[in-house]
Amino acid sequence: MQKALDLAIQALRSTSPNPRVGCVIVSAQGHILGLGHTQKAGQPHAEIMALHDAAQKGHDVAGATVYVTLEPCAHHGKTGPCCDALIQAKVAKVVASLPDPNPLVAGQGIDRLRAAGIEVTLGDGASEATAQNPGFLSRMTRAKPWVRMKIAASLDGQTALQNGQSQWITGPESRADGHAWRARACAVLTGIGTVLKDDPVLDLRLCPDLGTSPRMPHLVIVDSRLETPPGAKLFSHSGPEAATPRQVWLYAAVDDPAKRAALESKGAHVTLLPNPHGKVDLDALLTDLARREVNELHVEAGHKLNGSLIRASCVDEFLVYLAPKMLGLGQGMAEWGPLHDLSQALTLEFTETQLIGKDLRVLARVKA
Repeated sequence: MQKALDLAIQALRSTSPNPRVGCVIVSAQGHILGLGHTQKAGQPHAEIMALHDAAQKGHDVAGATVYVTLEPCAHHGKTGPCCDALIQAKVAKVVASLPDPNPLVAGQGIDRLRAAGIEVTLGDGASEATAQNPGFLSRMTRAKPWVRMKIAASLDGQTALQNGQSQWITGPESRADGHAWRARACAVLTGIGTVLKDDPVLDLRLCPDLGTSPRMPHLVIVDSRLETPPGAKLFSHSGPEAATPRQVWLYAAVDDPAKRAALESKGAHVTLLPNPHGKVDLDALLTDLARREVNELHVEAGHKLNGSLIRASCVDEFLVYLAPKMLGLGQGMAEWGPLHDLSQALTLEFTETQLIGKDLRVLARVKA
């Protein structure tokens, strides 16, 4: 199962909107017969890849045990049901890390395997498989993407000086690492404040290992009054060319037909989602992104939008790079509060810390 989990990691940046899944087929004597992981959407799933691998090597998988990190699918989507392929191959046992929460599967794969006389066990590797697929599991169970907020700050929590200068607080290694986290996301979200101040590209130019046709994450702009300039760099990203160009999804609260037409002429998809206060309804935005099959949403925004997302309980995880610097008075990580009691604090759980160059990377999840 650990080998299957390792294979799933190879699919980290490519399978969206499908989950990252690895599969290993083992003979009754303990020999590995076939290996595979899920390919790009519309291409074979992990089980099919492992069956093909075994066939190419001349191995008969009848009576074998299949280790897979997610319940084999049972529905016809862009590919056929994996459970049927395993039944046809006459495997003896399937060990799956997780049941598939997709309503089109939801135990049907397991039921069909068992009905065919195949032994099925669940749970081996569940924790790691869950960590590999937070976005898919979130979209299937909550109808919301998994929201990861990336922040680069000084040790005393400042993301910019009072005059707005912020480039660069952290080092080049952290910036490249941040691009790698962008690459695994389905979409990158920022706000109009960042667009107007920095004119960012928000692409994957610091990821040299993506190959010739990477899957580019889509771009989400929170822009209540449609102030995004049609000439903004985000409409013509640099870096590696993707097989499928990224979409720019712009969410607004107040319509302006002329501005909307200008932005749509640049390829933007404009959606009006106002809340009662004349701002974009952030919770509704997440629901809409899930409808667009966004699993993981990577946030790179300023302290104001960060605060709004936290205040609206829209953040699941923080990806924070802390530089070994003290900046004193400046702009903090997120503008929200003030709180009146420590019990009102957003409680987090540290899940990982690691030095990236000279900076400290901290992963922290919001406690349920």
